[in-house]
Amino acid sequence: MTEVAADPFGTRVLRERVLRAWDESPARFREDANTEEDHALGGYRDRVVIELAQNAADAALRAAVPGRLRLSLDSAGAVLTAANTGAPLDAAGVEALSTLRASAKRDDAGAVGRFGVGFAAVVAVTSEPSIASRTGGVEWSEDRARALAGGLAGVADELARREGRVPLLRLPFEAEAPPEIPDGFDTVVRLPLRAGAADSVRRQLEQVDAALMLALPALETVEIDIGGDVRVLTAERRQPGLVVVDGQAWRTVEAHGATPGELLEDRPVEERARASWQVRWALPEEGLPDGTPAVVHAPTPSDERLDLPALLIASFPLAPDRRHVAPGPLTDFLVARAAEAYVDLLKARPAEPRLLDLVPGPVGAGELDARLRRAVRELLPEAALLPVPDDPEGRRMRGRDAVALDAPAAFLDLLAGRAGEEAVVGGLLPPGWPARSPALAALGVRRVELADVVDELAAVDRGPRWWHRVYEALTEAARDALGALPVPLAGESGRLVRGPRGLLIADGVDPAGLDALGLRFVHPDAVHPLLLRLGAVEAGPRAVLADPAVRAAVEDSFDADDPGAVAEAVLGLVAAARLDPGEEPWLAELALPGDDGDLYPAGELLLPDSPLRTVMAGDAPFGVVAPETLERWGAETLTAAGVLDGFAIARAEDVNLSGLLDEAETLELDDEDRWADHVLDRIGPQELPPHVPEFQAVRDLELVDDWPAALRLLAAPPWRAAIVEPAHVALYTGHRAVVPSYTAWWLSHRPILDGRRPGEFRLRGDDALAGLYDIAPEGFDEQLLLALGVRTSLADLLDEPGGAQELLDRMGDPERTVSRVQLGGLWTALADADVTVEPPESVRAVVDGVVEVVDAADALVLDGPDVLPLLAGQPLVIAAQGRDARLAELLDLPVAGDEVPGAVETAGEKRPVPDAVRAVLPHAPETYLAHERLIVDGQDVPWWTRDGEVHASGTGGLARALAWSCEDWAARLLAEAVLRDPDALPLLLAEDDLEP
Repeated sequence: MTEVAADPFGTRVLRERVLRAWDESPARFREDANTEEDHALGGYRDRVVIELAQNAADAALRAAVPGRLRLSLDSAGAVLTAANTGAPLDAAGVEALSTLRASAKRDDAGAVGRFGVGFAAVVAVTSEPSIASRTGGVEWSEDRARALAGGLAGVADELARREGRVPLLRLPFEAEAPPEIPDGFDTVVRLPLRAGAADSVRRQLEQVDAALMLALPALETVEIDIGGDVRVLTAERRQPGLVVVDGQAWRTVEAHGATPGELLEDRPVEERARASWQVRWALPEEGLPDGTPAVVHAPTPSDERLDLPALLIASFPLAPDRRHVAPGPLTDFLVARAAEAYVDLLKARPAEPRLLDLVPGPVGAGELDARLRRAVRELLPEAALLPVPDDPEGRRMRGRDAVALDAPAAFLDLLAGRAGEEAVVGGLLPPGWPARSPALAALGVRRVELADVVDELAAVDRGPRWWHRVYEALTEAARDALGALPVPLAGESGRLVRGPRGLLIADGVDPAGLDALGLRFVHPDAVHPLLLRLGAVEAGPRAVLADPAVRAAVEDSFDADDPGAVAEAVLGLVAAARLDPGEEPWLAELALPGDDGDLYPAGELLLPDSPLRTVMAGDAPFGVVAPETLERWGAETLTAAGVLDGFAIARAEDVNLSGLLDEAETLELDDEDRWADHVLDRIGPQELPPHVPEFQAVRDLELVDDWPAALRLLAAPPWRAAIVEPAHVALYTGHRAVVPSYTAWWLSHRPILDGRRPGEFRLRGDDALAGLYDIAPEGFDEQLLLALGVRTSLADLLDEPGGAQELLDRMGDPERTVSRVQLGGLWTALADADVTVEPPESVRAVVDGVVEVVDAADALVLDGPDVLPLLAGQPLVIAAQGRDARLAELLDLPVAGDEVPGAVETAGEKRPVPDAVRAVLPHAPETYLAHERLIVDGQDVPWWTRDGEVHASGTGGLARALAWSCEDWAARLLAEAVLRDPDALPLLLAEDDLEP
């Protein structure tokens, strides 16, 4: 009895029972040893601090007192003590600690420890744990337990195999010297640490943080003393759902209830006896502190990863290793409850963008984490988490009812109607919510693109000033989303159009006066710089005139409902733009009233004092502008619009010559295709179509009746430039060819000078063309005449296409006069020119020294002077020496030498050529055949060389025969003089030196 009384916890009885069981069944020893090792080295390794805290929390809960825990590691790292408040140690507790799987807390509601195995964690760090309460103390000793077990015969062999290691917690002892209980505490646990255990314990103590306080709500204070370095954690539960741990506020949401029985059918009996479940989420106001274990707490930390920004503490069933959640229906049930509680946690947070940080993504850190995420995300679209736009009561809406738009804040405010207006887009999230966040998508929020919203705005009925606010709000938005931005137009209709591109913004013009032109002006109250950046045009008078709608209105002005209104609007723009005449040639189509009351194109109206009224033919389709129109707008504006004071000038750019020739393009000019053909012929074949970059021409020349007056007008600016300035043709090579302008070409082909074409006249100066061309009429300057095609010189005429043919035709015209001296030069120039001509029917020839026009069939080309005596009465075409073959080919005429037999009928005496003549003809032959009388073909001739010999009769004949054979015909007279008087040679040579 004394021993029992001295052993308040009945440790002796517990030991005897265990030793008896081991002795009777050595397998039981082995089983207990293995179980303790599994707990200490497996599921509860590195858990001694957590398990001590859990036991302290349960003690405080059983005693219904504030839980306090002091964990102390001495400075040497030799002893860990844990002092706590709460229910003291009792016999049932000692028995539970010594049986490993029979908890004394099976009926304690809310107790954390449930299986009586957590204390086994101490075995990992100590061989002599002890516990003391006010009720007494208990201790365990590996040495004492080994001694007792060694006395059992059936255990000896197993103990030897285990090298003396025994399940020490199975053999409790009454504490001989129980540890001292600190003041204010009810129980103390003392753990002398094994060698090498101090580092692990120190690390566990350093890791104690708010998560422990939240997982064990029975604890209000945890004091940690590591070698005198003290740290205190406190938990203040100020109101439901708010816990402040160590100064940091945590929001909590909890759910609990009875566990349906069918969910426990696959769980152990001890678990089935505690048929309640609990889920708690804890979320710090400022985010999880660094180092907080990212694991599920069940309720103490497990090894199940949970990568969410909140702590989950739930009564998940654990696998035998005590570190992982056991799969099964109960876990499935708790996952669903945890997901619901997490959504409640989000609902408790302010409806602000930071809420999105709490929305779980789709990828989990482990299987349980992934299941939790899926469960939460399935609930989110139906959860009222997002703010109702502009709601003073702060109500919330479901994600599926919300719309997110990535747009400037001011634009979102306009769409949401936050300025007291009706909302344009319902359910629109306010500014600050990231429209492209994946978290919003997880909430079920419908994201719309700015371009789509902009496109739908066309159905919004708002005033121009509201649209101005829209443009201001979208100033910084991406332009590619604003292409269809609606814009209100000026005018009575005030209609909206999609897209600013091409719209006009009035600048110095009144949109109200331009309604007749069908222009699209932005309403003045809606004008904003954004519209310009999106393609609207800041339209002064010139820009308005450039609008296609104005051109269309001009082209259709005759068919307009009110042609006068169209004319009024267009002329107002022309006046304001200060256009030059012809600057916008299409204006000539504008319908304007004539003085006869009919409508005319502006380009067919003349000013009353226009000189064209007397120049043009009587049937020309011109009217005179109405007096009231002239008075209203003035001559300057009307001529700028195309009304004619003088000739109209056509201007164009990049005129395609091939297009003009093929009539695929037109400038509406008379014979423009023929001019294009002429130009293309001049420049020759090209690989790419040539074009005229800058084109100008005088119009309506075909309507002129009085050419003298017209030419005086054309000779003055601005029309003169269209004549005298050539056209430049751009070639594919990058070069430019210079050709006659259209106007110059057209005039050159018309009888405009004294009823004849300009090409029928010549300028004064080159007498080679005298008689063939008349002198051009007086009164016109030389530059103008040259541009018109008046002839300047024989060389220029032959250089011009068709010039050689024209010259040949005029030479064959008997009405023309050509002198004998002039004629040889003409034939020589023709022979030297690189030209081709049609063989003439008539030619101008020399007949016995007289110039006559003869039939070409009767003419011969003279190829040498020696045949002249044989050709009496024969028309001869004579050019300078050496041109006979070229001229005969050009004219298709026979050569004279080919038409005579050339038979020498008398014998000559071979004589030496006098030496004196060599000073004049150094290449003269050594000998010649002297004839008393030289007869060829029955005719007396002075000389002959066509048979290869030099025949001569007399001094003159010899001189000519030698000069011709030496191809120096010009030296014949000097040679004759030397032959007649050789002594006069010095004098004759000196005289010859004076020749030019």
